[in-house]
Amino acid sequence: MEQLSDQQPIEAPTASPARVEAAAALRALGHAMVGHENHDEVFERIADFVKGILPEVESGPVRHRPIADMKRRLLEGPPADGEAMHHFPECVVSGVANPMGIAIDCHREGSEAVARVNLGAAFEGAPQRAHGGIVAAIFDDVMGFVPSIEGAPAYTARLCVDFLAPTPVGEPLEFRARLRERDGRKLWIDAEATGPGGEVARAEGLFVAIPRERLGLSAEEHDEVSHNWSG
Repeated sequence: MEQLSDQQPIEAPTASPARVEAAAALRALGHAMVGHENHDEVFERIADFVKGILPEVESGPVRHRPIADMKRRLLEGPPADGEAMHHFPECVVSGVANPMGIAIDCHREGSEAVARVNLGAAFEGAPQRAHGGIVAAIFDDVMGFVPSIEGAPAYTARLCVDFLAPTPVGEPLEFRARLRERDGRKLWIDAEATGPGGEVARAEGLFVAIPRERLGLSAEEHDEVSHNWSG
């Protein structure tokens, strides 16, 4: 995409309420367009509006996620029981500021990461069924919170999903994930997804903890991380 501004990139670890509201509106529009018939005149108006405002949006400074934001989240320590969780505001799965995302609602319940979501029409694969890639992405995101709960932020090394039944769109779904085993930096995590009719999918993943020295933490930051994650 062409950048229309010579302004310098800005760091953007957070998202304003207006940005979040705009993203939610665009997600709703996407699901409405996929899930409803309408006159071409309506779609022409949408296209004209988007084409009209796009140059203004693109004229702003480029945003990027700074490494300092990842370090800041490490300094905060693991989430509290019941606390809502997201990886970053524009995360395609859990972020509320991504207009093309899923925006799952995820929180901690004891040693488990739990997400609830009602998938819209834009995530359909087979008729009235969610695309398998969407289900896998949600598993990856929810399972990715478990290492943080365990005090060992990690990245995905392997993810395996068993699809047990069609995953419906337009109905409430729940994803739960927990640690099964840990061996040094390796964490094996199990998860399942449940719909109104019962279990629809299971997943297991191998996650590898990130050595803190690779994040370029200062001595003071390293001490603060060790203190905040020790409990």
